[in-house]
Amino acid sequence: MTGTRADELSRLAELHGVAVSYRPAPDRTVTVPTSAVVAALGALGVDATTPEAVRAALADRERALGERLLPPTVVHWAGDTHDPAALTALPPGTRVRIETEEGEESYRASEPLVAGLPLGVHRITATAPDGRTAHAHLVVAPDRLPAPPGRSYGLLVQLYSLLSRRSWGMGDLGDLAELAGWASNVAGAGFVQVNPLHSAVPGAPTDPSPYRPSSRRFPDPVHLRVEDVPEYAYAEDRERLAGLLERAARLRAAVLDKGALIDRDAVWELKREALETVLAVPLGPGRRAAYDAFRAAHGRALDDHATYYALAETHGPDWTTWPDGLRDPRSEATARARAERADRVAFHTRLAWLTDGQLRAAQRTAREAGMPVGIVHDLAVGVHPEGADSWAQQDVFAAGTSVGAPPDAFNARGQDWGLPPWRPDRLAACGYAPFRDLLRALFRYAGALRIDHVMGLFRLWWIPQGSPPTEGTYVHYDAEAMLAVLALEAGRAGSVVIGEDLGTVEPGVRETLQRRGVLGTSVLWFERDWTGDGRPLPPERWRADCLATATTHDLPPTAARLSGDHVELRDRLGLLTRPAAEERAEAVADAAEWLALLGSLDLVDSTATGPPGTDEEAEVRAVHRFLLRTPARLIGVWLPDGVGDRRPQNLPGTCAEYPNWRLPIADREGRAVPLEELTAAPRLRALLEVFAQLRGG
Repeated sequence: MTGTRADELSRLAELHGVAVSYRPAPDRTVTVPTSAVVAALGALGVDATTPEAVRAALADRERALGERLLPPTVVHWAGDTHDPAALTALPPGTRVRIETEEGEESYRASEPLVAGLPLGVHRITATAPDGRTAHAHLVVAPDRLPAPPGRSYGLLVQLYSLLSRRSWGMGDLGDLAELAGWASNVAGAGFVQVNPLHSAVPGAPTDPSPYRPSSRRFPDPVHLRVEDVPEYAYAEDRERLAGLLERAARLRAAVLDKGALIDRDAVWELKREALETVLAVPLGPGRRAAYDAFRAAHGRALDDHATYYALAETHGPDWTTWPDGLRDPRSEATARARAERADRVAFHTRLAWLTDGQLRAAQRTAREAGMPVGIVHDLAVGVHPEGADSWAQQDVFAAGTSVGAPPDAFNARGQDWGLPPWRPDRLAACGYAPFRDLLRALFRYAGALRIDHVMGLFRLWWIPQGSPPTEGTYVHYDAEAMLAVLALEAGRAGSVVIGEDLGTVEPGVRETLQRRGVLGTSVLWFERDWTGDGRPLPPERWRADCLATATTHDLPPTAARLSGDHVELRDRLGLLTRPAAEERAEAVADAAEWLALLGSLDLVDSTATGPPGTDEEAEVRAVHRFLLRTPARLIGVWLPDGVGDRRPQNLPGTCAEYPNWRLPIADREGRAVPLEELTAAPRLRALLEVFAQLRGG
């Protein structure tokens, strides 16, 4: 490419937020392939395939920016005493009309233009003296997100893995409420964090990963406790329900007593049959009113969601293969199909309402038991390209691209997560309505929200369809607007937000998140003095505004990390990239450094016997005493650590080789441990006793 064309393409890319290079380290700059830049621009509706097209698109963009009075979305932080820069840059004499969320109108012609406005997303119209008019969304947000109400610790668990003797082969919302009540009343925990409970793509076999859902806007009814649905007591076909309960008991026994994996598809098949019977019971007047209120609150989004699942029953889950007319959620064909399948649309609408209700009940149980935070829900990075959200919101997704990560020290080939990204231009044009609606739905039942890959509020790695992850590029989002919407909705709900900010993070991102009140995530094994001697970071040097943990769902449980079992697992599966002896030696050295630090701080039980590495339970408790010694506002305990589980719930880089997302919580011998035994386990109780000083928040 010639210098002139390269310069023009770089300028065009910059004006649309597309990176032509990035810096994986302060001393290293990587130029991205031109093909990735052209593809990203194409996904944003910009033709950059030829020099002439680039030149024309650049001229159009520069002309549009030069003539524009306002950007599509303007942000004002409530604590600022001055107007946003976009408003102060308006030509003298510009008249401004502001319509608030509540419909109140005001006209303003002099600064300050936004003084006294309530929090919310308002509409602003600017009319310049030369006759130009612009319309924009004005987000007025609180300066910071809500902070945790004091310091507390909590439990981290993948809900499906938390089986009780009452659940139908996988953990459910009844189990979650039971765990929350026990953890608060008995162990003084302040929260329970779970995996994403978003709706899965329908059909079998279902993708078991909770991080690749069909929809993030509505929860998955597979998590329902069927017997807790009020209409269950009045269902007429008791014989059918009894038979389903017997089959559910066999599923449960297979997992808990016979070593079987969790079979989500089998569980849902039983629950769906049961719910078909239960939902045939008419709603009473009070329940009908609550259901109607839920439908009104969610409007078209709920109609679209239920319609997708109704159509998937006939045409399969991949909407891109449906008949032409049905691929468009706004077409006449879709409207006819919705009417023809009204009973199935109503069924899936009821499921969304019931699941939302049990989620809110779990949060209510947690708070009534004394938890200061309650249930921490997890927001996945994106959605499946063939699922409900990508069908209903086609206008805001970037076609022909997926989200992933560039090559790094841990994965030289990069990663492709197979999730279509939101288009930043379309989000801005609609005032971030899809993001606002998503957050509002989640905050209905979340005491706090964990945002997976929170760096995605700033930029995402876009990979063109058919290209490897190495041939992608970063596309930037308006992080100020995204954070303002997040602060607004979290503030309205009074909910804490935790950002998963592990790995390579763009300079300034963590500082910006901290300034706005988004907590970070600190995992013990990654907390080293990377700018100094590389040794484990002492507790007093950890950041305070974070959730501190010993491990996550993608990492080995603490006992496996300390013993080196995680290396043996990866060796058995052929996943090591170096000789096993080297990997083992590095793992032993890593654990030894941490154990030495724990010993120097007198954190290992005085009753521990033998040299370091020989008293597993004492060392796991010492790790958590170390977390308590840090200033972290929140501390998370991986629940499987309480019974000595050795197996990670997910092993990145594997698919068929390892049963990701299908393992029940188990003890050190691999025997499944039901909730009833888990809460009585001496090992778990001894571990949680470490946090006795935090009881009561």
